[in-house]
Amino acid sequence: MGALQLRLDLCHYLYAGHTTGLSLNNDRLYKLTYSTEVFLDRGKGNLQDSVGYRISSNVDVVLLWRSPDGDDDQLIQIMIKDVNVENVNQQRGEKSIFKGKKPSQIIRKENLEALQRPVLLHLVHGKVKEFYSYQNEPVAIENLKRGLASLFQMQLSSGTTNEVDISGDCKVTYQAHQDKVIKIKALDSCKTERSGFTTLNPVLGVTSKATSVTTYKIEDSFVVAVFAEEIHALKLNFLQTIAGKILSKQKLELKTTEAGPRLMPGKQVAAIIKALDSKYTAIPIVGQVFESECKGCPSLSEHWQSIRKHLQPDNLSKAEAVRSFLTFIKRLRTAKKEEILQILKAENKEVLPQLVDAVTSAQTPDSLDAILDFLDFKSDSSIILQERFLYACGFASHPDEELLRALISKFKGSFGSNDIRESVMIIIGALVRKLCQNEGCKLKGVVEAKKLILGGLEKAEKKEDIMMYLLALKNARLPEGIPLLLKYAETGEGSISHLATTTLQRYDAPFITDEVKKTMNRIYHQNHKVHEKTVRTTAAAIILNNNPSYMEVKNILLSIGELPKEMNKYMLSMVQDILRFEMPARKMVRRVLKEMFAHNYDRFSKSGSSSAYTGYIERSPHSASTYSLDILYSGSGILRRSNLNIFKYVRKNPLHSIQVVIEAQGLETLIAATPDEGEENLDSYAGLSALLFDVQLRPVTFFNGYSDLMSKMLSASSDPMSVVKGLILLIDHSQELQLQSGLKANMDVQGGLAIDISGSMEFSLWYRESKTRVKNRVAVVITGDITVDSSFVKAGLEIGAEMEGGFEFISTVQFSQYPFLVCLQMDRDGVPYRQFETKYERLSTGRGYVSRKRKESLVAGSEYPLHQENSEMCKAVFPPQPESSSSGWF
Repeated sequence: MGALQLRLDLCHYLYAGHTTGLSLNNDRLYKLTYSTEVFLDRGKGNLQDSVGYRISSNVDVVLLWRSPDGDDDQLIQIMIKDVNVENVNQQRGEKSIFKGKKPSQIIRKENLEALQRPVLLHLVHGKVKEFYSYQNEPVAIENLKRGLASLFQMQLSSGTTNEVDISGDCKVTYQAHQDKVIKIKALDSCKTERSGFTTLNPVLGVTSKATSVTTYKIEDSFVVAVFAEEIHALKLNFLQTIAGKILSKQKLELKTTEAGPRLMPGKQVAAIIKALDSKYTAIPIVGQVFESECKGCPSLSEHWQSIRKHLQPDNLSKAEAVRSFLTFIKRLRTAKKEEILQILKAENKEVLPQLVDAVTSAQTPDSLDAILDFLDFKSDSSIILQERFLYACGFASHPDEELLRALISKFKGSFGSNDIRESVMIIIGALVRKLCQNEGCKLKGVVEAKKLILGGLEKAEKKEDIMMYLLALKNARLPEGIPLLLKYAETGEGSISHLATTTLQRYDAPFITDEVKKTMNRIYHQNHKVHEKTVRTTAAAIILNNNPSYMEVKNILLSIGELPKEMNKYMLSMVQDILRFEMPARKMVRRVLKEMFAHNYDRFSKSGSSSAYTGYIERSPHSASTYSLDILYSGSGILRRSNLNIFKYVRKNPLHSIQVVIEAQGLETLIAATPDEGEENLDSYAGLSALLFDVQLRPVTFFNGYSDLMSKMLSASSDPMSVVKGLILLIDHSQELQLQSGLKANMDVQGGLAIDISGSMEFSLWYRESKTRVKNRVAVVITGDITVDSSFVKAGLEIGAEMEGGFEFISTVQFSQYPFLVCLQMDRDGVPYRQFETKYERLSTGRGYVSRKRKESLVAGSEYPLHQENSEMCKAVFPPQPESSSSGWF
């Protein structure tokens, strides 16, 4: 290597606090080779399975000017020549999309001319001060030149600093060695304007990692090559087959030097640039956003017409419906308000609810304006559409303050339906929770919503209003609402007290303070007043699930045997479930049970039919799904409460996927039975409450009052009542990445489901039998889409999974004798599971390569144990059918 190569100026400092970097010799032309290549795959490490492309060229670099005041202030010119584009996968052969095409045909003539126009780089102490290019060049082409120019920025000595390059303003760490300098860029620190969002819940979220390492190779004190490698990897937390990786490489190598132009004299760099070419202008070296032209893409209306048949009500249990829902959301996010409104106004009533789901889930200003203009909350003729809009708001993946403000404004207006008014307030609570989780608790809209919920709860006089604000607080889980909850839990009557305690049950452990547990203990042990069984058992659950003390556990165990019959059995089952399923309180429970006064035959032999049981749906090293069913009866054999919960855990992060609670009260007069203590004056009532993906929905009433009960018994059908039905955008992650090479990348993951939860309660005086049924049908689709785009060629990886299935829970009680017979059944259907993988390379002219893979399997149906006692008695009355569910009389 001669002394005229790229050299490192070995002076440590020209000015205090500044290190020197790359420096060129005078009057020389440096000839280099450059290539940037990108690979896309699922992260399995086999580059032969990748798709991608390589852009290579020769590069001429000359020093135009050096400041007379210091060698480390210089202006260099960089010119790209002899550009070529090819596959990174050499096995493509005849299938190569570049075969037989000249660079000017691939890149297009005007783009190639722009790419080969030189750029200027003003370096001071090795760092980019200004980047100069010609105006009005295509953004994607300028980004490629920015990517090359960024490699010329470096420093000699070790240390950590901030640099501005194509990636943004980033924290970088230099490690200086004798034969190389390594630059590590912390990509997560880069400050740059890029669109993106993600699902906040860690179970439904995505884990992404990014690394960037650039190595400057040094021989005899000269830089002879630069190698850069950048990796972006993505994986869906709960389904790790949805994964992908982008590997981007750059290589710049010095080949030779020649005699070059002489330095331009002058003291100011601005004068030098003007003299060189007045068309040069300073532009940011940070990469700029560009959108690829979409040729032949359908309009919003055309897209809707092509998929609307899949969203007919009869097709909603199919995966095709969810796929269509997800693709339409993507299209809606680029649509204008007028386009969206036109489609809404033209659609019929059968498909309109599904269209409302999609428009609301798009979560753009235009889609929100369109749906708010379309819906009339003062009318009671479109209640289904209003409810679907509100539920979609509650499940919003990344809600903003404007959505919350819109709902607050609606709440302050008038309504055609009081049910919709209640739903608006309940969903306001859900949005407050999500915005607070995203560090938005101090936003003006959130502060206003908090005052609305807490102030309304404090001043409410009507039972209906109190229940509404409690349900909103159940979603919002505001710490400042706990004193109000304690008041309503301890002094409220019936359903109000029960709702207040179940709201407290949703708070995280740090908020269940000693003061809260003292109140729960007073409620359970009825120190101040008599409470219903449902309230007392919920209070006990709060105590036992939040680090109970020795005396708290001891007093609860001592109470067993002194409680009403069915409550005795329920509490006993709860304690046994804690021990069997190894819940956090098990150690303290075992400690108390070592003492004979707490653990004896009399206490642990109480008969009854109430139960509490927890089990696993699936379990793996990194995730698990659990189900739990607790069911509480009155002493006369009538259901008081059944509570079905399904949780999903990923590395101990929980997601409350589903909760379905059926409650009944005041039915003893129908069979001339005596109500339990504290329940003598309860009105006849039965209803269903659902929580879906951590969002409490408005409860549904089967009947309310004796006259309503009798009329519905006489006219009752066996049809279940729908609790929630619709399409939900569950997973929503989007990243727009600026690769250091100048290429643009996108990493998107979406997951949606069609869901139908229904419930029914049947009551027969003739047969002295009651039956509750909860049915859940779902179709789930998850898609991942990773692309790298240069504007003239795009490579992509699409991965997906889909399944269809459901489960059903049936509780049957015969109360013609005591102890009455109870049969519990729960099973999950067989689930068809399909996985997809598509890899492609595509030119902007339309020519493309596509590789598709598909894998199908059937996850067998499962039978879940709910209780093991006296199962033979259940089988005698309900003989098992083929593929029957697990059941047990007890």
